Amino acid sequence: MNRFVLSCAVAGALAVPSWAALKPGEPAPDFEAQASFAGKATPYSLKDALKKGPVVVYFYPSAYTSGCNVQAHEFAVKSDKFAAAGASIIGVSFDSIKRLNDFSADPEYCNGKFPVASDADGRIAKSYDLKVQQGRAGQKDTRGQDIDHDFAERTTFIVTPDGKVYAAVGGMSAKQNVEKTLEAVEAFAGKRN
Repeated sequence: MNRFVLSCAVAGALAVPSWAALKPGEPAPDFEAQASFAGKATPYSLKDALKKGPVVVYFYPSAYTSGCNVQAHEFAVKSDKFAAAGASIIGVSFDSIKRLNDFSADPEYCNGKFPVASDADGRIAKSYDLKVQQGRAGQKDTRGQDIDHDFAERTTFIVTPDGKVYAAVGGMSAKQNVEKTLEAVEAFAGKRN
């Protein structure tokens, strides 16, 4: 019971409203990072990904926490719809690449459908003007393992091939975040056609 109460408390602490400073039309900061795709570490470049179309850059607090688990699962389930609209997906968190190797391959969450990048020093989250919440000693994930990093607010940016923010989605549940992001991506695809 105590583990359940602690998990709920962590999830509540991570569900903060979005106050992202980046607005539609503003330039999205370019970044390169170590990412994990289907359990394998690989370099990731936003600039390179944008050459293929719009990119969904979604920031989440931590792998293996309740809301983030839901969000990753929803992005994985809907990844074909994002691809049909011409968009790719990259998740970004303060998690280590080791944690992300597990998370990216986990069939319950990312399921090898999209990469997740390690922003261990918070450089990427800060460049996107996201609020960062300091981690606390004793916080555990849904597997009972320690969470030893800070947390970026849950906010998703749709970045257009010209490197601009098309939309920022935040301040809602993980599932709603994915639904609203897909709506925005499909609206952008409709404008391009």
